[in-house]
Amino acid sequence: MRTRFRDLNHNGTMDPYEDPSKPTAERVEDLLGRMTLEEKAGQMVQDSVRAGRDGEIAAGAAGFTGRSLGERVSNLHMSHMNVHALPEPRLAARWANRVQELAATTRLGIPVTLSSDPRHGFVENVGVSFEAGHFSRWPEHLGLAAIRNADLIRQYADVVRQEYRAVGIASSLHPTVDLATEPRWARQLGTFGQDPVLASEFVVAYLQGIQGERLGPSSVAAMTKHFPGGGPQRDGEDPHFPYGREQVYPGNRFEEHLRPFRAAVSAGTAAVMPYYGVPVGLVRKGEPIEEVGFGFNRQAITGILREELGFDGVVCTDWGLVSETVVPREGGGAPLRLPARAWGVEHFDALARVEKILHAGVDQLGGEDAPELIVELVTIGRVPEPRIDESVRRLLRVKFELGLFDHPFVSEETAAELVGNDDFVALGEAAQRRAVTVLRGGAPSGPARIYVRGIDRLTAADYAEVVERPEDADLAVIRIMAPYEERDDLFLESKFRAGSLEFPDDQVEEIRTVASTTPTLVDVFLDRPAVVGPLLDLGAAVTATFGSSDRALLDVAFGRARPEGKLPFDIPSSMQAIERSEPDVAGDSADPTFIAGHGLTSLTLDAGMFEYP
Repeated sequence: MRTRFRDLNHNGTMDPYEDPSKPTAERVEDLLGRMTLEEKAGQMVQDSVRAGRDGEIAAGAAGFTGRSLGERVSNLHMSHMNVHALPEPRLAARWANRVQELAATTRLGIPVTLSSDPRHGFVENVGVSFEAGHFSRWPEHLGLAAIRNADLIRQYADVVRQEYRAVGIASSLHPTVDLATEPRWARQLGTFGQDPVLASEFVVAYLQGIQGERLGPSSVAAMTKHFPGGGPQRDGEDPHFPYGREQVYPGNRFEEHLRPFRAAVSAGTAAVMPYYGVPVGLVRKGEPIEEVGFGFNRQAITGILREELGFDGVVCTDWGLVSETVVPREGGGAPLRLPARAWGVEHFDALARVEKILHAGVDQLGGEDAPELIVELVTIGRVPEPRIDESVRRLLRVKFELGLFDHPFVSEETAAELVGNDDFVALGEAAQRRAVTVLRGGAPSGPARIYVRGIDRLTAADYAEVVERPEDADLAVIRIMAPYEERDDLFLESKFRAGSLEFPDDQVEEIRTVASTTPTLVDVFLDRPAVVGPLLDLGAAVTATFGSSDRALLDVAFGRARPEGKLPFDIPSSMQAIERSEPDVAGDSADPTFIAGHGLTSLTLDAGMFEYP
């Protein structure tokens, strides 16, 4: 029987790399031997791309640099793209197929690997995650950690896998396994909390769900981040920004932060992403670690990740280590900028930055579309071509294992039926209810009249009569965000909630006014561990959520669902306590209001106050 194959190089012959019956290693070597230096370099960059709203490839710019998708695929030989906003599933699948049709017109027909940041939650931040939209909506990863159930995390990741592959996405720029040890840090919502043991257990479950037991044609290749653990940021500032470049370990807990990555490598993660931070004053096994960002750091990437942990998968930098980002500002005015995150090598030119990244042992430049820099380094003799082959070999191996060379196209009908289907939506909604974490009980059972703030009134009307004044209600329900400082000088800065975790006095007084007139439930969206003590002083019932809809919260408030959430991190007593704690040490702030693991099982008056399970 004749083997069916795709004639990728258009020569009428089934070459070894086109033969699906041959081992992956043989196919990789055959293709690698056919590639020009320029084609190899194109594999080693990955940037963001915008999907056409009508399911077609847009004629304009595809990313931040102004280069179109057609130019990137056809001229720059790029075949890895991180897709941002997507249209509805049928059109998203159509767009993915158009991208693969474009790839098929190139000399060697190398398919495109589409990747994605998390897109099954509530938070829209172009630098981190996307709101679920047409996909099933689940708690943010911190909320999944609050449920403390590895089987649920495995199930969630399996749903992500199915919905991603249905629309042509074959690579995830997640999970995030940084430890939430610095209460002020803006990236905790995407983590599994502060506990290295739980984070290690959960990342294994996650990888089993999204990749399967081994990488194959139905898998999504996971990129575990941010190596070797991005949680211990000085003053909690994020290294996306110049003032957050320093990563510190005054508590000597580097190995704890590394632990989830050991678990991920053992579980077969396809890729790893190092973070931007500069390790300051870090000495490991008697050797000072160079104070350059981890994406430039050979001791971290080659020494620890590859040689010590034995990782031979893909290493991709976080976005923008080489080039500055410039985007228009909404409403006009001067554009927003974000300098290249070349922390520790800011004085290097672009060519020297790429050289150092490659010397560190990295395979792919994230957030870049300038493969010509790699070509130039080889041409002028600063990087040998066999070093390029090492990285391209790893990148191609993943493409072959994902089945993209043989079956790159997806069904529009399947995408429309599977993405956001009733079963997946129900699973996500059930998880949202389970993740609600009761910090303090005290809400009355079965109120007939309800006053709401921060909650959709039409949704609330499905549960009780909605009244205009708190004094006319049996229960007031108020939803608020954890506090943060407004910043908007740099690109992405407004989306990274940072700074003080204490609620403003006027906000507390507004809630006090309501709580003084009627029993009150205050729900806090804990993307960071807010100082909730002042809310407890009001006599209110208090819940924490990490991505739960109004309906999920009200189901708990009205006794229709049982909350199961347990805090994934400590709740500090004050900013002074936070400032005196060590950023790399979990749960070391003085006299925490609640410790990790706290969570009551009922909101009603007989639930008790400050009781630990």
